[in-house]
Amino acid sequence: MKALNILFIEEHKDHVHDMVRRLNEGGFDLNYHHVNDQPGLLDSLNKKSWDLVISDYDLSSCNAYELLKTVRQFDLQLPFIIVSSDLAEDAVIGATHAGANDFITRNQLARLVPIVTREQRDAEQRKARQVAEEQLLYNTNHDSLTGLINRQEFELRLERAVGAIEIENRHHALLYFDLDQFKVINDTCGHIAGDELLRQLVVILKESIRESDTLARLGGDEFGILLENCSPEQAQRVANNLIDKVRGFRYYWLDMTFEPSASIGLVNIENSKQSVTQLLSNADLACFAAKDGGRNRIHTYDEGNTDTARHSGEMQWVSNLTKALDNDRFRLFHQEIFSLTNDGSKSRHFEILIRMLDENDKIIAPGAFVPAAERFNLMPAIDRWVISKLFSNIHRLNPGVPCRTHTIYSINISGNSLNDPLLLNFIREQTERTEINAEYVCFEITETAAISNISHAVNFIKELKALGFLFSLDDFGSGLSSFTYLKNLPVDYLKIDGSFVRGIADDLIDRAMVEAINKIGQVMGLQTIAEFVEDEFILQQLRELGIDWAQGYAIHKPELLKGVEYL
Repeated sequence: MKALNILFIEEHKDHVHDMVRRLNEGGFDLNYHHVNDQPGLLDSLNKKSWDLVISDYDLSSCNAYELLKTVRQFDLQLPFIIVSSDLAEDAVIGATHAGANDFITRNQLARLVPIVTREQRDAEQRKARQVAEEQLLYNTNHDSLTGLINRQEFELRLERAVGAIEIENRHHALLYFDLDQFKVINDTCGHIAGDELLRQLVVILKESIRESDTLARLGGDEFGILLENCSPEQAQRVANNLIDKVRGFRYYWLDMTFEPSASIGLVNIENSKQSVTQLLSNADLACFAAKDGGRNRIHTYDEGNTDTARHSGEMQWVSNLTKALDNDRFRLFHQEIFSLTNDGSKSRHFEILIRMLDENDKIIAPGAFVPAAERFNLMPAIDRWVISKLFSNIHRLNPGVPCRTHTIYSINISGNSLNDPLLLNFIREQTERTEINAEYVCFEITETAAISNISHAVNFIKELKALGFLFSLDDFGSGLSSFTYLKNLPVDYLKIDGSFVRGIADDLIDRAMVEAINKIGQVMGLQTIAEFVEDEFILQQLRELGIDWAQGYAIHKPELLKGVEYL
């Protein structure tokens, strides 16, 4: 048993010895110290951390309330038990109001062992909750893969830096760093190889900037770098150095060698007139221009050439995506969501994925076009295309099978689409037109999109669930507010954030998070889905934890959904 550190505040040593004896007989291994006044208490609190304080109610030099106030100044959670010679009702009430954890008389010391047992257990639970809350808070501000701050935190720091320009007369620079052709490695070797490349890349980036600079992961292979108090000439040198460092980097995976390169958009920040959103947009456009100019280069944003940079990037993607929509140049892929419970009554379950065809009928992965579609607000049109195409073909994919064994298809709804006030009616119209069984379809929305407009998301979910549709909350656990908002979202599935799933093999906290989310789901009557299941060991861990469903390359690689009619 772990030793329990107890601080006694007593004038009589005999009282201390009596309590120590009782606690030892109760099975506690004690490390204890005895003081008899407030100066002794202060000295002990400064020298050591304590698990519990037991204080006499009325010392000659001060009373327990004064001592309790002193203890709370050091630690709001440190259990404090008051012992008194008699049981005066006003004393009990006063102790409770002052924040004491318990109050006992000396002729009730038989209660001491269960009280201490309870306080020790409660303290351990509080500590566990604190660790979990700190982890969730860290996850809110940091990227789980690289450990860098995320976009949300980066935008806050950028906003503070811009706001201080006029006051401190400083000059800053913003770099938007994008790894060229990152999807080639992901598509060739899988996400594990891509993740490892990003980890190694972060080491290079950190070595190439100052400690005072801020590095963040903004997206899949996109990074932001805030160079504070940095002249345009210095910023250009930093960007050139980054390009050179990446160009000289060789990435080895199994028997393959890759030579990554990067494109950088540079924005010099000289005044506080531009918003953070505009600065990031300008940096993104500059980075896009660098890619459009041949990759492996730097493009500095020039306000006088805004139209050229904007036209070059926007028109290319708007044109390609619009043509793909008009000419049915998208394709539906699917990936199985596999049942881990060996329950024969469960339906088969697949997530619908989307791919795009280029002019030569070559498949384009979503990582290449989805960011552009989101940037230029084309995702609502693409989501509608997916819904319409699947609804129109679902009878062909599910011909006359019993309801209990039918296949469920999950469709992702982007954040932009979720905020589209016309989407709900569109889904209703498609349902009536195709006469589909709504139980065949599960809509997936991300936790972030749901809580960004919680009232709208709840209404959207309730309206469609009334028609029979299912709902899955994707990327669950990625935000600090996960558990707070969950009880307000009437979903059927929790899709556990893949960053936790991938880490359960060697990270106890990730495993604990997966286990906690699963237990919460069970209590609420929800089924849990673990995504990014990359190997058999993770799959076995998920079975042991009682997860309901699993999805990832270890189970099924995405493939074309056969039987769908296109133009």
